Amino acid sequence: MTEQERQIGEEVVPEDELVEVEDEEPAAAEAAAAPPSEATPPDESYLRLAADFDNYRKRVAREYVEVTTRANERLLNELLPVLDDLERALEAAASHEEAKLEEGVQLVHRSLASLLERHGLSEIEAEGAFDPHVHEALLSQPGEGAESGTVLQVVQKGYRLGDRVLRPTRVIVSE
Repeated sequence: MTEQERQIGEEVVPEDELVEVEDEEPAAAEAAAAPPSEATPPDESYLRLAADFDNYRKRVAREYVEVTTRANERLLNELLPVLDDLERALEAAASHEEAKLEEGVQLVHRSLASLLERHGLSEIEAEGAFDPHVHEALLSQPGEGAESGTVLQVVQKGYRLGDRVLRPTRVIVSE
C-alpha cells in the first residue's frame, strides 16, 4: 500500500477520491491533537470533584476511628465492674493473714489494669476541687478545714477513654 491509497475493508481507494469531513469545532480538534503539556488546564468542576472526594476520604477515616473507639468503649464499660470487684477483694484480703490469696488477687488486678491502660483507659484524678465534667457528687457534707467544693472522699473511681469520660468519679464533696 502506498501513501496515496487507503484501504477500507477489502477495497482500495485512491487518496484523491477521499472526502475530508470538516470539524464543527476546530478548537476541540486542536486541543485533542495538542501534546499533554500544551493541553488546557483542568475544568473547575473536576477540581471541585477531586476536593469533595478528598474530604469524603478524610471523613470516612475519622468515622472509622470513632467507630473503633465506640466498640472499645462498650467492652471497657463491661470490664469496669470486674476491676471494682478485684479492688474490693484486695481491701478484704489485706485485713486477713492469707498472703497467698492477696498476692493472687493483686496479680490479677495488675494484669487487668495494665490491659485496660493499653486500650487507652486512664483513671480520673479526684484530688482537689470538684469538677462537674469529670466528677459526680453523691453527697455533700461539712468538711473540717476544707474549702467548700473540695473532694473529701472518693466513693467510686472514674475513668477516661482517650479524652472522653467513660465513667465519672463518684465523690463526697465538702459544703
